[in-house]
Amino acid sequence: MPGVPGPPPGPVGGGYGAYGAPSPMPPGPGVGTARGKGWLWALGGAVVASAVWAGVLFATGGFDGEPDADLAGYGYTSNLCASTDVEAIEDAGYEQKDSTSSSNPRHSSSRAPALDSMNCSIDFEPTDASTSDYSSEWLSTTAGLHRKTDPEPEFEAQYRQYEDQRTASSSYKVSEVDGLGDEAYVVTQQSTGSSDTGAYVILGVREGWMTYQSTWSEYVSSSSSADPMTTEEATEMLEKSARATLAKLKE
Repeated sequence: MPGVPGPPPGPVGGGYGAYGAPSPMPPGPGVGTARGKGWLWALGGAVVASAVWAGVLFATGGFDGEPDADLAGYGYTSNLCASTDVEAIEDAGYEQKDSTSSSNPRHSSSRAPALDSMNCSIDFEPTDASTSDYSSEWLSTTAGLHRKTDPEPEFEAQYRQYEDQRTASSSYKVSEVDGLGDEAYVVTQQSTGSSDTGAYVILGVREGWMTYQSTWSEYVSSSSSADPMTTEEATEMLEKSARATLAKLKE
């Protein structure tokens, strides 16, 4: 083993042996002799090296073959809606729909050894919409704490795949977002039709082994007096909401 002293060599020239040959072993077990001390040195070095290596394995999770999850300070919550920041949506001119007829907002969550999952969905409507207007706006947020597998290798591909999804009336554009988590991507639906009835935007963020996604979907009828949000406005709104929401999830 490199760095561990072995038995001292035999005498060079003179002594009992020829040049380069070991001297004859003296009688007895050899304890206290140069040869016996050499083996003790080697044994002690091996024990120290094994202890150091064991410490490294314990520190890195090498004994069970699984690295420690890097959750970047994020924690689990049973109600993601309580942590979802909607100030940016309200500033854009929307308010939560009355929940008397249906549950709004709606949330669910689950915990498992491999993944903690959190979900929230909130229905909105334009603040100044009239009773005769028809529109549908909702915000969906999800968060996951990956405890067994690093999501980094596949994260970008999950959003880049939208670039291959095209229909006769729409396509998708995927852009990288700077300064949000370790990496972030925004997916925007591009309409090829003549009329713009609303924005559909997906924002995905990864920080360590935490993943977060928010989706804004809007449909405004052509007869409505309310103007739909542009894709650029919806993207900016989601980024503001995501930054505030992720800050709350770290508290």
